[in-house]
Amino acid sequence: MRRTGAGPACGLVSRGGPAQPPRMPSPSLPARRALGAAGMLGLTGVALGALGAHALKGTLTARGMEAVWATAAQYHLGHALALAALAAWLRGDESPGRGLVWVTRCWTAGTLLFSGSLYLLALGGPRWLGPVTPLGGVALLAGWLLLMLVALRGRRTE
Repeated sequence: MRRTGAGPACGLVSRGGPAQPPRMPSPSLPARRALGAAGMLGLTGVALGALGAHALKGTLTARGMEAVWATAAQYHLGHALALAALAAWLRGDESPGRGLVWVTRCWTAGTLLFSGSLYLLALGGPRWLGPVTPLGGVALLAGWLLLMLVALRGRRTE
């Protein structure tokens, strides 16, 4: 045995090369889906936010829709971050319950409906999109309600 200069600061003795960190298990399918949704929403949220702030600024200003676009982008990116946090939580859970799987579904669908309809309305989309926005909002709220219920109920271990 020998002491290594790259070893732990406490001066423990090692038997050779640097110690390898333990491998984390592969994330579950629900964790991968939540992370994929977070990535998709994050990518499109940043792109659409930048588009509204730069390339479409004149159009949105002329239509008086800058605030509508900004609201869409805010909810879009906020729920992308929430999904990323949920994915991190799910990564440590070997068998997440159905409630957390539905949180991912509600937030993803809600963001697409809520923000998507606002983006289209801001650009002069058809009037029938107006009622779609609150449906997306209800889906977002349902996801938050489910998250709260999962947290309050906890997990029974036997």
